[in-house]
Amino acid sequence: MAKLIARTYGQALFELACENNKTKELFDEAGVIRSVLDSDTDLMRFMKHPGILQEEKQKLIEDSLKGRISDELLGFLVILVQKERFEKADEILAYFEEQVRHLQGTGSATVTSAMELTAQQKESIREKLLSTTGFKEMEIEYVTDASLIGGITVRVGDRVVDGSIKMRLNTLRKEMKKGA
Repeated sequence: MAKLIARTYGQALFELACENNKTKELFDEAGVIRSVLDSDTDLMRFMKHPGILQEEKQKLIEDSLKGRISDELLGFLVILVQKERFEKADEILAYFEEQVRHLQGTGSATVTSAMELTAQQKESIREKLLSTTGFKEMEIEYVTDASLIGGITVRVGDRVVDGSIKMRLNTLRKEMKKGA
């Protein structure tokens, strides 16, 4: 359900940005808003508090951000307050940013390996991802997880390619249980 909310609202913001030729401006502003939401726990506590009226939350957003961000993004954040979706703002803005990146030809991936990869291995993975995805550029986050034992997993959007030894052992275990 949370992904559906993020996709629905994030897509609406993306379409608004495209219609008004403001994808770059709203992309930059969304990044700033996300960093504020990440760092200001008091703000999120205030916005989630059930005893505070919606009008007060809306007023806080308007008073704090009017003149500092575009009217489009301000109006969008107010709508999130009115629809009681502000607690999902970070996910919604992340979805929006991903759509803008795709429009610009930039993909994002998470590569998880059992041990730290060398620069040469990272470059090889980047080149392979660029050739298979069709993106012009790729932002890659590298994560180390020793529980994989060996190999790597690659996540691009909703797709996951799991080439880890851990996954192979789990598959082998399931096959052996079927045969027994």
